[in-house]
Amino acid sequence: MIPPIANNFVAGETADGAVSHVESLNRDGIAGILNLLGEHYTDRTAADPDADAYVDLVRRLGATDLDGCVSVKPSQIGLDISDRAFRENLDRIVDAADAEGVFVWVDMEDHETTDVTLNAVDDLGHRTGGNVGVCVQANLKRTRDDLERLAEVPGKVRLVKGAYNEPASIAYKEKSKVDEVYRDLLEQMFTEFDGGIAVGSHDPHMIAHARRLHEQYGTPYEVQMLMGVREDGQRDLADAGIETWQYVPYGDKWFSYFYRRVRERKSNALFALRAVAGI
Repeated sequence: MIPPIANNFVAGETADGAVSHVESLNRDGIAGILNLLGEHYTDRTAADPDADAYVDLVRRLGATDLDGCVSVKPSQIGLDISDRAFRENLDRIVDAADAEGVFVWVDMEDHETTDVTLNAVDDLGHRTGGNVGVCVQANLKRTRDDLERLAEVPGKVRLVKGAYNEPASIAYKEKSKVDEVYRDLLEQMFTEFDGGIAVGSHDPHMIAHARRLHEQYGTPYEVQMLMGVREDGQRDLADAGIETWQYVPYGDKWFSYFYRRVRERKSNALFALRAVAGI
């Protein structure tokens, strides 16, 4: 059972709990991106059942009128096993989702997975007419070129700052530089993309920058944030008429995810401490 404090960051252990959470988000004008927790499987006996679960989930979402979609990690559905395992599982998830009118995001992991992930999204974006999206990371020095490629691919692109500890030879390491590059890449997206821009950030400065770029260029965009982080801000954005999505993890592998969320932000750690201490 998930303890109450972890419930702020994880929507239960089952798809029922996750779908129920999306229902509550929709009442606040926020859409939900469902992610079944799991990653870095090295055996198809683990990867295939999670792919099955995603196929079931998109069919379930397709049978409702909920404003929700799914997001999958390549290493969860077979990339650490083989490129073939990854593509077989991703293809059947995307095919099921496309049949149900449910959008599929493909998360980005460390730099060694970038090319195979982008190749898959390029192929599936054209095959489905844009029913897939992919995450790219501002801290990687290659991302400007990747965005030029993705501008020609039907679908959506989520820009995040990047959470992986990549080598300095291929990634910017200083926060101030990553912030600078993130702003520049957002401007590139607003000028080169027709739409499909997802601002994956909790940083009010980046969100405000995106809003200014939208006012300047008129390009549609959305803001995506994690469950349990700046949820008042998410509601404020939705109330202001900005398309807002919450990334909603769920599943029995919740502990390691919750631990990362608490460690990465001081405010999260203090929140957890207050909850445990009862203050």
